[in-house]
Amino acid sequence: MEANFKEKLNQAVKETEAVVYSFLPLEEGCQKTIFEAMNYSVKAGGKRLRPLLMRETYRMFGGKGKEIEPFMAAIEMIHTASLIHDDLPCMDNDELRRGKPTTWKVYGYDMAVLAGDALMIFAFETAAKALAMGADAEAVGRAMGILAEKTGIYGMIGGQTVDVELTGKPVSKEQLDFIYRLKTGALLEASMMIGAVLAGASEEELLAVRNIAADVGLAFQIQDDILDVVSTAEVLGKPVLSDEKNSKTTYVTLEGLDKAKMDVKEISERAVKRLADLSGQNPFLVELVEMLVTREK
Repeated sequence: MEANFKEKLNQAVKETEAVVYSFLPLEEGCQKTIFEAMNYSVKAGGKRLRPLLMRETYRMFGGKGKEIEPFMAAIEMIHTASLIHDDLPCMDNDELRRGKPTTWKVYGYDMAVLAGDALMIFAFETAAKALAMGADAEAVGRAMGILAEKTGIYGMIGGQTVDVELTGKPVSKEQLDFIYRLKTGALLEASMMIGAVLAGASEEELLAVRNIAADVGLAFQIQDDILDVVSTAEVLGKPVLSDEKNSKTTYVTLEGLDKAKMDVKEISERAVKRLADLSGQNPFLVELVEMLVTREK
């Protein structure tokens, strides 16, 4: 990673994190435990990839307002909610996330379930604040629809459903692709599509953005599978070989490590080419996409 890009990335992540934190609830009142659990989970760290992709796509299509910010916070809340639930004993049963104890280990199983639920709902309450910032009502409505679809039964939750049902069972390449495109790819698609919609992108541009994001999501998840095999818990900040522990079929177990690495390269190169073909230009976004699929943690 070039030093100049690394500096820009670190600054962009700090800015993005500040935006997300600004929408978190105050830890007060009779129900403050849920606020503490929500905030602990969001503030546990992370790449802030989804809100960052959203903002940079928005900027690529000429967006300059602050109405993108509630949606940036919303997408990170939804992503965090999915991680809280993924870590639960009934799911992956993980005790470590980003080098810290998982939410259920700190606040208990019951409060972790509630914290995940709360973040999902609070995300939409937060996104709606874009209207008070003067955003175009039709664009906000469409963005909310994308956020709901990509989070729900036709998106992330749909992918998680199939993933859970097939754990420990034979999984075909087609089924694995379906899981990856929904469980991981859907929120990445939402991030970039919402950025495009709020900036006023055309229907043709929006379709192109969806295809780019789908490729980024697939490459990102395959790289995640690779890292689960070749990395360490110290580097990743979470347990490695967890897929093997949970008897999960992954891209690596189906295709082998070498093929997985080749496919990541091919898919990511296709995404970068499609990105370069768009009318708007954002060199930082291109570098960001390239970094995501060659990351080591």
